[in-house]
Amino acid sequence: MTEPLLLGIVVATALAFDFTNGFHDTGNAMATSIATRALKPKQAVLLSATLNMVGAFLSLTVAATIAKGIVDSGVVTLEIVLAGLAGGIIWNLVTWLFGIPSSSSHALVGGVVGAVLAAAGTGGVLWAGLVAKVLLPALIAPLVAILVGTVATALVARITRDVPQDTNDRMFRWGQIGSASLVSLAHGTNDAQKSMGIILLALIAAGAVPSDSSVPFWVIVSCALAMALGTYTGGWRVIRTLGKGLVELESRQGMAAETSSAAVILLSSHFGYSLSTTHVATGSIMGSGVGMKGASVRWSVAGRMFMAWLITVPAAATVGALAYGLDRLVGGTAGSYVVFGVLLAIAAFIWWWSRRKPVGHHNVNDDWEPVADAEAILAEAVVDHELSEAADGPVTVPDARERES
Repeated sequence: MTEPLLLGIVVATALAFDFTNGFHDTGNAMATSIATRALKPKQAVLLSATLNMVGAFLSLTVAATIAKGIVDSGVVTLEIVLAGLAGGIIWNLVTWLFGIPSSSSHALVGGVVGAVLAAAGTGGVLWAGLVAKVLLPALIAPLVAILVGTVATALVARITRDVPQDTNDRMFRWGQIGSASLVSLAHGTNDAQKSMGIILLALIAAGAVPSDSSVPFWVIVSCALAMALGTYTGGWRVIRTLGKGLVELESRQGMAAETSSAAVILLSSHFGYSLSTTHVATGSIMGSGVGMKGASVRWSVAGRMFMAWLITVPAAATVGALAYGLDRLVGGTAGSYVVFGVLLAIAAFIWWWSRRKPVGHHNVNDDWEPVADAEAILAEAVVDHELSEAADGPVTVPDARERES
């Protein structure tokens, strides 16, 4: 494999990650507006895609963090970058399949760190940068977002407590369009930069640009378009979880949550933190449930999200390390071909599996039916058994998968 061809495959894979980032994170901006019907689903994703693309041109601080602040660029090769991208993409697709709003940012960082560890050991990772720019924000961002979302929702609820509900809905649905647009713009300033940083890392590794180079303009344009296209596809599974699974939202809560998210994301972009917009958006939505009297948060759903967040970096790092190991095991020019082919096969399988129970704009706002716990399923099975014996009829045991929304 010639170096230019390998570089082309790595760039294409980075743009594919940007695409998955777009559809995985659409819900961060538009889930609440879709849930409250402030915007129709197709209108929402088109608006979000447009503003994500605009936001990608507004800041390059996060791109520099990804390219030069997490791993030692001197040890990075194109094979390492490809393996790291494989880790990020596979984790994005798996969590999307299950409708879990996990962090695309941390999946990418985890994949790259895992590949570097497999290739160069612990000395290849800039641990101070990883902790300061990624791990600490990952812990702090959701807590800050919950607090800001709670306070904002409580203030909005207090100010509008004497306003009729139908009037509130009309007013705040218009406000939601503005706040959701702000989140989409903020998302573009943060998340589109990550693939730019990875492509810059690949260009430096291939010797195509000097190590102190800034992001080329063609990279900015390509990443902006890939992110926008991914956003437009919808990512309906994650949108459904954020819009219907965490909190039953009304328009006031939606606008407060979106405004809180935008404020935290824009602040992080200003300081160059590779922040998870998913963590921020989820925290703000939970805060809107805490801050609104009479509302409730489905903490069981939140708990599954938190578990996914905890394992995102190590899980993606494991995949990245395995991908690099596969590359070295095959060896020579064929290694990267094999890694790329395996990545395509896994992506195709996950897409095929998702078609067994599709979620789209037609059913994204259906009522949420949480999965019953094991005790409830067992109790229902016992009752069915007793009734069927009394009626001398067939016994039917509920399947947990059939109860999942």
